[in-house]
Amino acid sequence: MKEIVLAGGCFWGVEEYMSRIDGVVATKVGYANGIVENPTYEEVCTNTTGHAEACYIQFDENIISLEDLLNRFWNIIDPTLLNRQGPDIGSQYRTGIYYMDEEDLPIIMNTFDEQKKKYEKPIVTEVEQLKVFYDAEEHHQKYLKKNPGGYCHINLND
Repeated sequence: MKEIVLAGGCFWGVEEYMSRIDGVVATKVGYANGIVENPTYEEVCTNTTGHAEACYIQFDENIISLEDLLNRFWNIIDPTLLNRQGPDIGSQYRTGIYYMDEEDLPIIMNTFDEQKKKYEKPIVTEVEQLKVFYDAEEHHQKYLKKNPGGYCHINLND
């Protein structure tokens, strides 16, 4: 199994979208690459923790490749927006690809370079090694499965 953490705005929608992809075997939402240990959602919303709302994804690369997974991710974000996606604004809503395996970096950068060709504005999506990931509170996990009519900035029908 392979692992990656993706940040694409509100983590509820990213998790729900990714969980529907064949080959994705596990997802959980949390807070990535900030400076505060074990932050709460309320703390992350203050823009002082450095964390991004993110989704941890475990996937079977025999079913879906990292490249295909990342291309699906690029389709649900606007990588030219800094610290926002949809109506959500703040540093916690930045976009990011946080890898755990250094060998994934060339694939990540290849998809990044392909995306640059599609936009006139620069891409601001972070690409960094995952430093820390703290699970979000239980009520945020699988939020849109628990609350089917809940808020989501992503079109889940794609």
